[in-house]
This record gives sequence, structure tokens and C-alpha cells, in this order.
Amino acid sequence: MMELSYSRTTTTITVVGDLDLAERAQFPELVARVSGLRRQLLVIDLCRTTFLDSTGAAFLISLAESTDRRGGVTLLRGADERSRFVLEVCGALDMFRLDEEHRCGDDEQGADSPDEDETRADEG
Repeated sequence: MMELSYSRTTTTITVVGDLDLAERAQFPELVARVSGLRRQLLVIDLCRTTFLDSTGAAFLISLAESTDRRGGVTLLRGADERSRFVLEVCGALDMFRLDEEHRCGDDEQGADSPDEDETRADEG
């Protein structure tokens, strides 16, 4: 499952569970929605991601490319060693900024309740 939330300046996608071939049907609509929001910062939260394959990596790459074309930045938050390895093997790790300071679980309570300025739209 993927959760989409946004504020005035940031779009956040939170991935819960696997990001793989089985989730592929959601990707085109989510890319279109993120692109339509036209925020300069895209945060991809992988703290609750359990598995990432090359199909999921291709989805993340398409999000980063779309954000880059608008002059924005894509930040990976909570990317574990396996997820970074998959992106590195795909030759795409350099497309992302890594949030090295974030520790998954630090914002567990805040993750379930959007900020006043934030809107949340859950995806399938």
C-alpha cells in the first residue's frame, strides 16, 4: 500500500509493505498525481517497506525523474541497505538524496496524523 500526503511545499509517499510487481497497477496513477501536485520536494518514506524489487525501483526512478524535470528534489527517507542496493544496481541511487539523519520510528505517532497544512490521500 502507498499513502500520498502533501503540504504547500512537499509531497510525501509512504510505502507500506512490498514495492514490487504486484503493486505495479498503482504506479501510473500515483506518478500522475504526484506530478500534478507540482511540489518542489518529494519525500519517499521507505521506513515501513518490507521488499523492493526492480519494478518498484523503476517506479521510484520515474518519480525522481519527473520531480527532477520540474527542478525539484527527491529525498529517500528510511531506505534500508537492501533498498539502497537495489537502486544502486539499477544505476539510480544518485538520483535521490538520502535522509541519513532520519531514524524510522522517530515519528511513528506523527506519521498517522497529518499536519494542519497537510492533506492525505491513501492509495490502494
